[in-house]
Parts: sequence; C-alpha cells; structure tokens
Amino acid sequence: MTVYVIGAGPGAADLITVRGAEILGRCRTCLYAGSLVPAELLDRCPPDAVLIDTARMPLAEIVEHIVDADAAGHDVARLHSGDPSLYSAMTEQRRELVGRGIAVEVVPGVPAFAAAAAALGGELTVPGVGQSLLITRVSTLSTDMPPGEDLERLASTGITVALHLAAHRAEAIVETLTPHYGADCPTATVAFASRPEEQIVRCRLADLPAELSRAGIRRTAVIFVGRVLDPSAHPSVSDSYLYSEARMTKLRTDG
Repeated sequence: MTVYVIGAGPGAADLITVRGAEILGRCRTCLYAGSLVPAELLDRCPPDAVLIDTARMPLAEIVEHIVDADAAGHDVARLHSGDPSLYSAMTEQRRELVGRGIAVEVVPGVPAFAAAAAALGGELTVPGVGQSLLITRVSTLSTDMPPGEDLERLASTGITVALHLAAHRAEAIVETLTPHYGADCPTATVAFASRPEEQIVRCRLADLPAELSRAGIRRTAVIFVGRVLDPSAHPSVSDSYLYSEARMTKLRTDG
C-alpha cells in the first residue's frame, strides 16, 4: 500500500492536477486539513472512503490514522494545500512513515504563488527587467528563519520577491525592503488566490501596510515585490528571444 502526499492546489477545486485527481479517486482513506483544502475536492474520493479532517490533530495522531489505514490495506491520500514542496510540513510526516516501512509518493500540485501570478495576469520573469524569483517568508512566533535567510540579506539581491505567510508583517516588510527596492517599487498582493473570495491589491511598496489594512488582508496571501510587476515603466524592458526575428531567421536557416 502507498501513502500519496497530494498537492491539492491553491484553493479552487479544479486546480488539482489530473494525476492528483485520479489517485484521489482510488484512495480508500483520505486525510485533509479542512481549514485549507476545499470540501469539493472530497467529492473525488471513492463513495466509501474514510475521510479524516486533520486541521486540529497533532502529528502523532495523524501518523497513527495513516498507519491504521495502511494496515487495513488502504492506499492513503494525504491532501496538502498548494504544492507539497512549499511550506507543507510534509517532512515530519514522511520521516515518521518511512521509518515505519510505509511507502510514500509525492504528487505535485499548483503552488499558491503560481495561482496568484495568474490572477495578476502577468509574467514574473520579463526580459531586461527580471529573470529570477525569490520565494520566501518572514520569521514568526511559530517558525524562525534559519541563519542566513533573513529578509534583509535576501533582499540585497533586488530580485523579484514572492512572500508567503507574511501579510500580517507588512510594516516590517516595507522597512526591510525599501532600502533595496525603493519606496516606489510596485507590489501586488493576492489573497485567497483562485477562490471566490480572491482579492488583489496593487500599490507602491511604501503604501503596502495601509492598503492591506484597508482591504482587511492579514493571512492566506502572497505578496509580490519587484519591477516586473510594472514592466512597461522599466527602460530596459525587451521582448523575448522566443519571438524575435533573429530566432526566426535562425530557424529558417537551420531548417
């Protein structure tokens, strides 16, 4: 039997991958965080599946449910919001299960930052403006950033930032990023990306705390900071080589 750690996507039930949906449809036990995973996804489970909401469960209890299901001969779906590779707390669960000889397979999902970027209708990598994306967060009471990954040091690169789990720290973000990005740097915050309650706030970096407060955004948001958010205002913006005359000429020559 196998435990499938499945990325459920950012919120919309139809943003699970085809692979994830197919596996979910044959797992006789499904564990999910009811506070994060849309209830509509559970309709994809078999009619007789055991459904377990783990939102308020400690790790040991979650693991025991999985161990029991494995012993009963069930394949198990462990649904995580977004993609399991980012901020999913999968590591601890996988360690416990592998230590018990239980097979674990990870099924990727649509990450929150990708859904947020789609909501903005733009590209996070623009030739001549920015070709890198830094995905990070800020220290909280529950999770400290490790040495060398503090926002001040990461921001010194000046590349486009996607900040997760950080909307409640808007004032500190502005204070840290302004020396590197400038008070006028464009930002875009997407809360509840892909969900019916989705919100988008665009503003200058200096205005971020006030605008998020006005919108009532304190959690479940991705904050983007970088010049790629307004590439038309950047003097060095250029078109992609993909559609350039130089590439077309080369293709004709090589062909």
